[in-house]
Amino acid sequence: MDNMIVTNNSPGQELYAGYAARPDVYDEMVTTEGTLRPHWRDFVAGLATMDDRQRARGKAAAERMIHENGITYDIHADGAARPWDLDLVPLLIPVDDWRRLEAGLIQRANLLNAILADLYGPQRLLKENHLPAPLVFASPSFLRPAHGIPAPNGVYLHAYAADLGRAPDGRWWVLNDHTDAPSGSGYSLENRIVLSRCLPDLFWSCQVHTLGSYFQAFHDHLVAASGREQPRIVLLSPGPQDKGHFANAYFARYLGYTHVEGADLTMRDKHVYLKTLDGLQQVDVIVRRIPANDCDPLELSPFSGAGVAGLVQAVRAGNVVIANALGSGIVECEGFKGFLPSLCRTLLGEDLLLPSNATWWCGQADARDYVIENLEKLVIGSAFGQVTNASSISTIGAGLTAEQKTLLAERVHTRGYQFVGQELVQLSTGPVWLGGRLQPGPMTLRVMVVASEGSYVVMPGGLTRVSRALDSRSLALHEGVGSKDTWVLSERPERIINPISTRLGTVSLRRTGKDLPSRAADNLFWLGRYAERTEGTMRALRSVLTRLAEDSRTAPDLGAVHRLLQILLKRGRVPPASRTEKEKGPDAALERQLSTLMFDPGCAYGLRESMNHLHRTATLARDRLSVDAWRTLQRLRNESGWRRRRAGLLSGRLEIGDVLDLLSDTIRTMAAFSGMEMENMTRNHAWRFVNMGRRLERALDTVLLLRQLLARGDPEENASLSLLLELADSFMTYRSRYMATPALAPVIDLLLMDEINPRSVGFQISALAEHIDLLPRDQDVAVRGEDQRIVLAILTKLRLADIATLCRTNKDQKRPALNQLLGRIYRELPHLSEVIARTYFAHAEQRRAPDVLRHQPVT
Repeated sequence: MDNMIVTNNSPGQELYAGYAARPDVYDEMVTTEGTLRPHWRDFVAGLATMDDRQRARGKAAAERMIHENGITYDIHADGAARPWDLDLVPLLIPVDDWRRLEAGLIQRANLLNAILADLYGPQRLLKENHLPAPLVFASPSFLRPAHGIPAPNGVYLHAYAADLGRAPDGRWWVLNDHTDAPSGSGYSLENRIVLSRCLPDLFWSCQVHTLGSYFQAFHDHLVAASGREQPRIVLLSPGPQDKGHFANAYFARYLGYTHVEGADLTMRDKHVYLKTLDGLQQVDVIVRRIPANDCDPLELSPFSGAGVAGLVQAVRAGNVVIANALGSGIVECEGFKGFLPSLCRTLLGEDLLLPSNATWWCGQADARDYVIENLEKLVIGSAFGQVTNASSISTIGAGLTAEQKTLLAERVHTRGYQFVGQELVQLSTGPVWLGGRLQPGPMTLRVMVVASEGSYVVMPGGLTRVSRALDSRSLALHEGVGSKDTWVLSERPERIINPISTRLGTVSLRRTGKDLPSRAADNLFWLGRYAERTEGTMRALRSVLTRLAEDSRTAPDLGAVHRLLQILLKRGRVPPASRTEKEKGPDAALERQLSTLMFDPGCAYGLRESMNHLHRTATLARDRLSVDAWRTLQRLRNESGWRRRRAGLLSGRLEIGDVLDLLSDTIRTMAAFSGMEMENMTRNHAWRFVNMGRRLERALDTVLLLRQLLARGDPEENASLSLLLELADSFMTYRSRYMATPALAPVIDLLLMDEINPRSVGFQISALAEHIDLLPRDQDVAVRGEDQRIVLAILTKLRLADIATLCRTNKDQKRPALNQLLGRIYRELPHLSEVIARTYFAHAEQRRAPDVLRHQPVT
């Protein structure tokens, strides 16, 4: 049928003039007569009061917040995260429509929970033939080890999500149920925060239901299920490689839960513990985002590396609550959809309020025959998995050849219990902001539901996904698909509910922060190292380029710069000049080498590689960083890409002026991040490990530079001293002390031994010693730990070193004492890093002394 062009004169009609709604598809914004639906009038009118500049500013603000907050979605789970695509126009749902939808979702959640209670309990549905046994027992989602495990308060389904669509007559239907590890709450929350800040006037004038009550209800339910006043709740996810990592991290941070991976947890005496620097902390509730079958390699999938060995035993003993219960994914299988109406009448005594898209399970003869006869009209998929039209487009019968249809029919006939046939869904459309006006796009709505006080609570909103494609029969979260915030309209303004209050008992005041997971400490340690490495590389490159760009370059200046450049090239393993480059002149090789150091992501210790590592570790440690610190790092990443294009490198020319601007900007950004770290982070173990990483990396870098530039030759003549003071940002300190040209002895003292100069090696080692002494360790041990011994030995050698001896040269113009001291430190610092990692991150050895070294009782 032809598209219907909207031409009415409703408020703001210029925004949707030519809106090509399809008359055979339900459209969320316009009626079949082409008029604006009543609940859209205020929003469209308000949007029309904004001029093009204001709307563009709102869109730009949303994109900036998405970038700064790092909102991404790994579409293909290949580690290449894409920026989140948020449409400027939300989906509006009127209050009456929402009440009907809410009632249907609550009923459906109760029904699915009742089915789970029966299947993992008495199994009356199977005994009385309300459900066919092959549909249950042949499903990999039915976990036999979970049978008979009691659920706290009878709740198996703590959280539930449903993907919804609209029929052409406007009725909602359920496209998919998500009961195993339902997700989407984190993206819904972030969408709401971003859009409400970009369109604040419209948000409040439309009287939108807020989301705080939903998250509060979920938290209160988990607290009640744990049976403890202040339970430890963790969110278990696959980690950064998961496509929804951002949403998991954001959800955990919002609710104040510890975001963990399987390796962060361990079992002791049928209890689950979180591995922290301060010891093992018992876990009471696990909100899981990993498939149930991956939770325990002992009793479930032996190939899983994401779970915790022995977890099923802890659940069986009642020592930990899993949300959702293990095995709850059985009821999200597609084969169940056709049985839900009868099961609802059997278990609840009610008719099903929210129907599913028509589904035929081919394990029954009549259904199998119908599917085979109507292949060209149906979507054929697995009975034990979720089937979406977009993800199974190859199984749409109408798109198959005659040979393919015959082959498929044979498979359905011989192994019918494995297949379902489903009605081809025609999705509704909703307005999408495209090209400065509103255009229709196919959409689905994911709504989240949580258990609360014997029933369920529905999030007053959800995650709307919309496609800019014209085909309204298919939609999944792939390229070209964006998201919308979902506004459920209220009859009156709502009170804001801030997250997350504790209703049970009183909160004990704490100022520790010792319960830092070992994995988080590892990430923070390397965050500090990469931050310092990035800044140090920037300073070195700026010094080199500044001197190369100067017109009045002296021979000593060039000698020092050449030695510094050789240090960078050797550390980065940059190839020397080729024969062709030598023929073109020295500048050709130099330009290529500098470009490699700055912009080649494969160059070891290069600027681009260091920045990539910095961003990766910051992403892993994001829940420990402030919003401003994270945004600063995001800005750093954005600056580098923009400046690279501006520098003209793609055209083969290295514009030194532009690159110097880049380096100066990024150094200031790094200084801002460092300032936030020093001024805003609580002085707990999280801050301590970031700072330890910084100190160790700065000490390594400074020792390397001192050794290469001062251990031989005459640094007072070749300008190495001035270069070192510049690299260490200590020129003003030197001038204020000595008011003279840089000399060897005072420079060595200032940069190597002075423990009050924050850029000296002595300061870094002293700070490391202080940090290490304050790390958790067995107080009964009578001797120092290996990490303490290493750093104390380095610090002692520095304090006992004699300046005159260090400056003394031999007949070859080398300084053996200085070279020996710096070489020893340069070897010991990596060893110290390995000991810290082995002791506090990997837990590869016990931090306990042999019995003979422990305190003995006096007899």
